[in-house]
Amino acid sequence: MSTPTTVDKVSILGKESIHCGFHLIPYIVETVLTTLPSSTYVLITDTNLSTIYLDAFESAFATALAQLSDVGRPRWLSRTIPPGEQSKSRETKAILEDYLLANRCTRDTVVLALGGGVVGDLVGFVSANFMRGVRYCQIPTTLLAMVDSAVGGKTAIDTPMGKNLIGAFYQPEYVFIDASFLESLPRREFVNGMAEVVKTAAIWDDTEFAKLESGQAEIHSAVLGPETRKTHAGRTLETRSAAQTLLLSVIRASIATKAYIVTIDEKETGLRNLVNFGHTIGHAIEAVMTPDVLHGECVAVGMVLEAEVARSLGHLGNAAVGRIARCLKAHGLPTSIEDPVFQRSPKAAGLKVDALLEYMKIDKKNAGAVKKIVILSRIGKTYEEKATGVEDDVISRVLSPALKVLPGPPTRAHFQLATPGSKSISNRALVLAALGNGTCKLGNLLHSDDTQVMMSALEEMKGADFSWEDNGETLVVKGGGGKLSPPKDDKELFLGNAGTASRFLTTVCALVAPQGSQTHTTITGNARMKQRPIGPLVDALTANGSEVAYLESKGCLPLRIAASTAGFKGGKIQLAASVSSQYVSSILLCAPYATEAVELELTGDVVISQPYIDLTIAMMASFGIKVERVPNSNTYRIPRGTYTNPATYNIESDASSATYPLALAAITGTTCTIRNIGSSSLQGDARFAKDVLEPMGCTVVQTESDTTVTGPPVGQLRALGFIDMEPMTDAFLTAAALAAVARLPALPGRTQPDQPRNSTRIGGIANQRVKECNRIDAMRTQLAKFGVLTNELADGIEVLGIAPSELKQGASVHCYDDHRVAMAFSVLATVPGGPGAIIEEKRCVEKTWPSWWDDLASKIGISLDAVELPDVPVASSSKPAIHRHGTDSTIMVLGMRGAGKTHIGKIGANALGWPILDADAMFKDVTGVTAKVFVEEHGWPKFRVVETSILKDIITTKGKGCIVSLGGGVTETPENRDLLRAYGNGGGPIVHIIRDIDEILAYLNSEPTRPSLGEDLRTIYERRLPFFHELSNFEFTNILSSKPKVLPNGLPPGWFGPAPVSVEKGAESEIARFFKFMTGVNTNQPRLTEAVPSHCLALTLPSYSAPHPALKAFDQVVAGVDAIEVRVDLLSPSGTPVTRPTVPAVAFVAVQLASLRQLSPLPVIFTIRTVSQGGMFPDTAVDAAFELMELGVKSGCEYVDVQSTWPAARIEGFVAAKQNSKVIASSVNLSGRVEWSSSATRDLYTSLARYGDLVKIVSPATALLDSLDLMRFRESVAKEAKPLLTLSTGIDGQLSRILSPVLGPVTHPLLAAPSEPGQVTFAEVQTALHLLGRTQKKQFYLFGTPIQHSKSPLLHNTAFGLLGLPHHYGLLESATISDELRAAIRDPNFGGASVTIPHKLDIMPLLDEISVQATIIGAVNTIVPFERDGVTKLRGDNTDFIGLRELLKGNLSSDNELDDKSTSLVLGAGGTCRAAVYALHACGFKTIYLFNRTRANADKIALSFPAEYNIIPLTSLDAFPGEAPAAIISTIPSDGTGTKFMPNPNAGVVIPESIFARHLGGVVIDSAYKPKRTPLIDLAERVPGWKAVPGIMMLIEQGIGQCTLWTNRVPPKSIISSTVLESYDADQ
Repeated sequence: MSTPTTVDKVSILGKESIHCGFHLIPYIVETVLTTLPSSTYVLITDTNLSTIYLDAFESAFATALAQLSDVGRPRWLSRTIPPGEQSKSRETKAILEDYLLANRCTRDTVVLALGGGVVGDLVGFVSANFMRGVRYCQIPTTLLAMVDSAVGGKTAIDTPMGKNLIGAFYQPEYVFIDASFLESLPRREFVNGMAEVVKTAAIWDDTEFAKLESGQAEIHSAVLGPETRKTHAGRTLETRSAAQTLLLSVIRASIATKAYIVTIDEKETGLRNLVNFGHTIGHAIEAVMTPDVLHGECVAVGMVLEAEVARSLGHLGNAAVGRIARCLKAHGLPTSIEDPVFQRSPKAAGLKVDALLEYMKIDKKNAGAVKKIVILSRIGKTYEEKATGVEDDVISRVLSPALKVLPGPPTRAHFQLATPGSKSISNRALVLAALGNGTCKLGNLLHSDDTQVMMSALEEMKGADFSWEDNGETLVVKGGGGKLSPPKDDKELFLGNAGTASRFLTTVCALVAPQGSQTHTTITGNARMKQRPIGPLVDALTANGSEVAYLESKGCLPLRIAASTAGFKGGKIQLAASVSSQYVSSILLCAPYATEAVELELTGDVVISQPYIDLTIAMMASFGIKVERVPNSNTYRIPRGTYTNPATYNIESDASSATYPLALAAITGTTCTIRNIGSSSLQGDARFAKDVLEPMGCTVVQTESDTTVTGPPVGQLRALGFIDMEPMTDAFLTAAALAAVARLPALPGRTQPDQPRNSTRIGGIANQRVKECNRIDAMRTQLAKFGVLTNELADGIEVLGIAPSELKQGASVHCYDDHRVAMAFSVLATVPGGPGAIIEEKRCVEKTWPSWWDDLASKIGISLDAVELPDVPVASSSKPAIHRHGTDSTIMVLGMRGAGKTHIGKIGANALGWPILDADAMFKDVTGVTAKVFVEEHGWPKFRVVETSILKDIITTKGKGCIVSLGGGVTETPENRDLLRAYGNGGGPIVHIIRDIDEILAYLNSEPTRPSLGEDLRTIYERRLPFFHELSNFEFTNILSSKPKVLPNGLPPGWFGPAPVSVEKGAESEIARFFKFMTGVNTNQPRLTEAVPSHCLALTLPSYSAPHPALKAFDQVVAGVDAIEVRVDLLSPSGTPVTRPTVPAVAFVAVQLASLRQLSPLPVIFTIRTVSQGGMFPDTAVDAAFELMELGVKSGCEYVDVQSTWPAARIEGFVAAKQNSKVIASSVNLSGRVEWSSSATRDLYTSLARYGDLVKIVSPATALLDSLDLMRFRESVAKEAKPLLTLSTGIDGQLSRILSPVLGPVTHPLLAAPSEPGQVTFAEVQTALHLLGRTQKKQFYLFGTPIQHSKSPLLHNTAFGLLGLPHHYGLLESATISDELRAAIRDPNFGGASVTIPHKLDIMPLLDEISVQATIIGAVNTIVPFERDGVTKLRGDNTDFIGLRELLKGNLSSDNELDDKSTSLVLGAGGTCRAAVYALHACGFKTIYLFNRTRANADKIALSFPAEYNIIPLTSLDAFPGEAPAAIISTIPSDGTGTKFMPNPNAGVVIPESIFARHLGGVVIDSAYKPKRTPLIDLAERVPGWKAVPGIMMLIEQGIGQCTLWTNRVPPKSIISSTVLESYDADQ
């Protein structure tokens, strides 16, 4: 009985042999048995597919065959082969033929090929040859096979000489297309096949192509959505979903096209070449990248490149190229070899132009030496009905990453062209038409990434419907009338680096109404977009009632905008418009839809880019809303209403882009006419010709619609003098490029006083510092390569023109991925008589003029040469490289006033033993008055002059061994920035102190000592921040100085200004670590050796600042480890685990690092793991990754993990600027097992060792033996200089973690989840090492008497247990140095000992050496065994001072900043006294008071220490010769002291309250073991501001110090302390 099935049939070669549907297995069996009678049916598949589908086929055949007569009943056989391309070989072909022969198959056999292209090609070729040809059917299971290899009868196998070189044309009887098979495909494999679907539509059917453009989500949901294998949904038309119908439709259309072509040209003599669109270049790429990159992925890139070839030949328009690229991208396919799918493979280094051209030589379509490419003329149509011959130089220019622009003049003396549509107008038109009622056809819309993200976002919010006409030249917009909904499933709107879209859409999102559970809209962007400001717009919207939340950094994307039933309130809105006019346009565009008529008032001194505001208002009028500007004000009134869409709206050509060809005419002495831009233009940049080129000596003729410019003779351009380009800021780059060769004097009246005659000064362009890059700095940096001198102005740039012949040769322009930089310098390169120039990153022009290079060559007549850039580092932004410097170079400290520069600098200076200089104090020394008084009397300009003079003096005379806290506004002047830039580039350390702007504002509100800046502080902050970031080579994120100090007795006498601030103890330690790391004095990097295993904690928390049990018990979590790995890709501002690939904001990560540093002093490994390497960071976010890794370096991370998959040039550039951080060069291969014994793995190690200080190789383990192979590999490279981290993941790889000697990753039970499968805890590693015989059990002792009640055994055995160590600590009590004691310390299992009375001196002769501290203290309380030359020796040490030092550091708050006047006090002159003196000196106290009942004993102690200890014996405690002490340590037994509150008639010392006279309090430690509350502790607790520490804490701290010395591991203090204190308190 047949199964009801709906099948679509496609004819090929006159036969309907291609059958398409869903869940076709019963249908296939019935059709084959009915129409292809045979004695034997053989199904051949691979072992992967057999587990999924073989049972179903076997069952269907068994059922069908059972219904046949026993007589002559056919056989059903099946055979599996290994999966993968390796099976497509002569050997497998022979195996299959032998199988058929062995099973007595005859010529009537029917063979079924179930699988992808490998199975289909192989089985088809076997069928073509077996018995001189047997019938066969293709049953493709991949999309690629369905639409390509299974259709057309091509069969083949591979040989060592190449793919598909032996084969035959042999048509199958049937091709069964079962689209349900696609559900079992990995997403990447499905997407791989979509490349062929897109290809077919592109060459043949524009209607099908439009389906692919608009139906991406539905097509993918049919495959990647809920599985239908059990329900058989889709088998019949009635059960088929809309998504399934669309999927089958596009598959069928693709097959039908190929079938039609094959029918006409079966043997590929002409027309059939068309299905090779994208394959000529794609196959060449595949030849390099296979098997790392899939066929469809290579072809996708090939299609884009071959479309660009067609465009360069003049056959295809920009719109079509853009549509192809966007369609491929929408389906998840790469469109460039810069895509991470290519770049993460080492083979990407082989994608050189010459190599690709060489591979293209062997393409079957070629005719002799001429390469043939399928050339499109439009979507759905090819230029010829065959492949077209294309010269190598054309292909090279398309393939090359860079171009050399040769000097002119152009071949066309008068060139005419129209630029692409204006980006500004395009984005505004999209918003207006989407918000309007009715349908509007937009002509000349810019086809770019910016407009695409705008359209996508509006579609996601259901704000409009978009469709194309005129082959993509006209966009049809059906407006939604202002009705918008939140994106489905809370989908974020990703806007890339599209600044205009992000700002416009912020207000558009405020119009969104909630829909059910969808209550908000989230907009985000790439890393650069997350730095670009949006704060003023958000402030205005929130003040108006909209709910807008920052999800990461304040003032930047991403934003979450709440959907509201009340809508956008409107009414009076105030907006700061001094940063971007786009904020203004954003509100203007949406204002008609507010619930109240809007009155928009622009605040601030200057409104940026007024012409763009005027442009917005003019366009609103075209859509039916008229805006009124209140006369003589910056206030606008916008009525309520709805836009009425005009039937058509033609978008002006881009005036900013027009500046380039017009400037090219000016610089080459030729004539250019630009159509569609004239005097009536809405764009400010349309004034460029009249306001810039005409004063430079050009002849300008401008009508309402056209502009014509004729340049003066070459070399005769005039300088501009001064020009305010605020109305056309984007055009300043073009003007600056022209100014480089404008050496004639400016016209009269255009210069400023003292301006050189060849000078062009461009002002009003401060906002260009926060564009795609810092454009002012970018122009200066790149012009310097041509030998052109420039200066930076407060709001612009000065360029000093030279003759074209004086331009330097060999300039290679880095474009910072900025389209305007690239096009501006391409103009300069064309100057006749000049040297030309290489333009790197040529593709960045695609943002606004994708065909710029084609037009430059074909329409203007400038020669271009392809350039292959060498693999050398290039700057990724306008920031300078981070250089190494000397350990004694003066540290400059930058930051806003109130950021904590001086306070943090003081702590750093104390750590380094350097003086700190405050620029404010130096200013007063120079001028005799405070800065506030000086500014009030002389003004800010004169203040800046003096400031510059002081800065020069600091750099000249104080360049070594100082810390200098500079003024917050030091970066305001270009001269100061140049001084600091030169200092930093010359090796000087400059640290930027970063603090939250709200905290700064809160602090400064109470700060009366500084002059008013006369500006909004947030505006100042946003202006200075890019300078601080650019000029610094280190950054310290201050999350510390945010609370007032505890001042128990009020402010000190004479205090003026705001209350000082307090720093947590972890913060002080971190500041000290940071400054020592920055100078290189102590880089906090452990010595990594095979002999002493090291471990790192893989920290998998999403936040270190949000509450979490692991953070509360962090000493337990990090117990025993040597470093902490920060998984940056797992960090989340929400504090919840990351569930999809995302890029955390730099500012957020900086705060997380700062938070972590408060918890632990351990070294940090800064790791970003991409999706392809098992992490959650997007593989495509290369720039964001390197920006974050730069943060790792600038934040002082000890190690930065750098994946080998990043572009080689970027890695090399990063390594060159890593300062004191060490690079871990890592390769994490989770997709396949590493053969540790192979030469490839050795080569991998060598390549990683070239740039890494450490090498890390990770791969999955499939068996225990993999870990053993890994260990052998370690041994083979053991003598190499670079430490090696090797790991095998998974349960089978746990042994490799246990035995890893270098930073082996461990986890902890308190963490949410291990970062990788198979991880173990530190304690588990130690236990396993003992069981494996790698760690021996050691015996530890306490020597002395009486010791029966000692807490040391409890302390140390607790520590050993927590660390997973097998050791034991016991008591060995004796009154003398007994034989038992002597034997114990020389026993091979002796691990160490604590020594107490009476042995602290007597033990010394038995030891091999005594530490420096034990020698000075004069007693040994710790014995530590160590190895030297293979012999075990014993060292005597003293950890009493360690315990005291840690208690002092942990309890002496920053309220007591140590300086040369700081003092301390020791009570008693007994044995512990010496340890106390040593500890106080080690903590930085320059004066130590010593009081003893017997003064003579105090004098002896003082004389026994070096003079620099400055010990001052006292005869009384009633007064001190200097400052009162900030730290007090008593070494007197508790029964020897008393106070007025705890009188003791037997007390030798009565302690007065006067010892606590210090105004800011301090710390007191009583070393007496019992009782816990001594008279001294009691007295200290009665005095506000003093921290009292009992003696038991000294025992605990010194015990932890002992344990660390013995084991090289730091145990968890919190558990040990609570355990010991619980027992101690029970004994009281």
